[in-house]
Amino acid sequence: MNNTRQGISKGIDTTILWLYFALVTIGWIAIFSVEYRTGDNAIQKILSFNTNYAKQLFFIGLSLIVGVFVLLTDSKFFTATANLAYAFGIVTLLLVFPFHSHIKGTNSIIKVGAFNFQPAEICKLFVALALAKYLSRLETNFNKTNSHLVAFAITLTPSILAIFQNETGLALVYFSFFIVMYREGLPAWYLVLGFSLIVLVVATLLVDKNILAIILTTIAVFVIYLLYSRFKRYRRYTFLVVGIWLLAVSIQRFAVPYVFDHIMQPYQVKRIYAAIGKDYVPKDAQQLKELQEKEKGKKKDESDYNVKQSKIAIGSGGFLGKGFLKGLQTQGDFVPEQHTDFIFTAWAESFGFWGSFLLLGIYLFLLLRIVNIAERQRSAFSRVYAYSVASIIFFHVMVNICMTVGLAPVIGIPLPMLSYGGSSLLTFTVLIFILLRLDADRQMVLR
Repeated sequence: MNNTRQGISKGIDTTILWLYFALVTIGWIAIFSVEYRTGDNAIQKILSFNTNYAKQLFFIGLSLIVGVFVLLTDSKFFTATANLAYAFGIVTLLLVFPFHSHIKGTNSIIKVGAFNFQPAEICKLFVALALAKYLSRLETNFNKTNSHLVAFAITLTPSILAIFQNETGLALVYFSFFIVMYREGLPAWYLVLGFSLIVLVVATLLVDKNILAIILTTIAVFVIYLLYSRFKRYRRYTFLVVGIWLLAVSIQRFAVPYVFDHIMQPYQVKRIYAAIGKDYVPKDAQQLKELQEKEKGKKKDESDYNVKQSKIAIGSGGFLGKGFLKGLQTQGDFVPEQHTDFIFTAWAESFGFWGSFLLLGIYLFLLLRIVNIAERQRSAFSRVYAYSVASIIFFHVMVNICMTVGLAPVIGIPLPMLSYGGSSLLTFTVLIFILLRLDADRQMVLR
């Protein structure tokens, strides 16, 4: 028994472990505060297993058991099975199409008995392993374009499948792996191009299409003028500027409208428009009917109802908070999905600014610690995997918090270790515990 205990704990970064336990505990407290009502017998509710906080306790226990098994696993197992795990993840994503259950507007969930299984959530783990495996190969030269394309394919294939399952939020999470690739040598212009595309899409929604086309043309003419009058040696890039201008105008006038009108769901488009303060009315009569059916029972002219209630809850917490189980918005169940996507509002209302600051501080400390762990690895596999974990957590936290305060559209991204859900908690647990196992064996060179 002593040998087993020593084998589990030897080399394990206890700081990460304590931060993990702190976040899981905060998450359960927040979920409990959402559902508990004065007069309830909490013990009986937990034993009857008919509340979310009771189920979350089960998920926590299951995740810890799985975590212990991960810590007992040889690190070489993760490198040896990385590609196989990725293939398994893709297969499970494909199985969603014939076997999915339509739950809360998404087709990404497979129902297994009394529990829901979401492959798009768990597949993040497999992508992290597969990307680490590919980038750590001796024959991979990440300075070449073909290596970039392979890495993009590994990362974006699950994202594309998730989009077809109406899981846009989780699909966007896979773009966090570009941070990892940038650390490993991806040219910065890829990120500049991606950021520019985001700016162009937002501008397309905010500015009249003809005015925006004139602005883009003016910018292109001005750049060409500079190339010819001041930077003569860069004149050969004139055709490149013209090409970028044509591409930008095409995206603005044709690609963005097509994606918003024919690929994205009307309710998703409406959330994006609500985030930028604009109303959205579908042009297609069928889409308009579907949107009206989906929003039946909701208050009129309040497409951002969730966010408004979330802001009220967070603001009402003040500096010290209203106290545990004393939040009017939380106890009154005014915020929809406050045990999942909007779990931050329950914590912020109860414990106010200082509680929110503490929570964000824990996340920041966790991210900095993971980056520190990544940089001390001898193995490229372990380093890439560690940065993948940090990027995934960072993206989730950033988007989820921005979503609850109205700085990002509501796209359904859980808060790591806090939001209710077995798939989410299990995924983040395994992500972190594999990191702990790899770090414990950091003197090994894994490929």
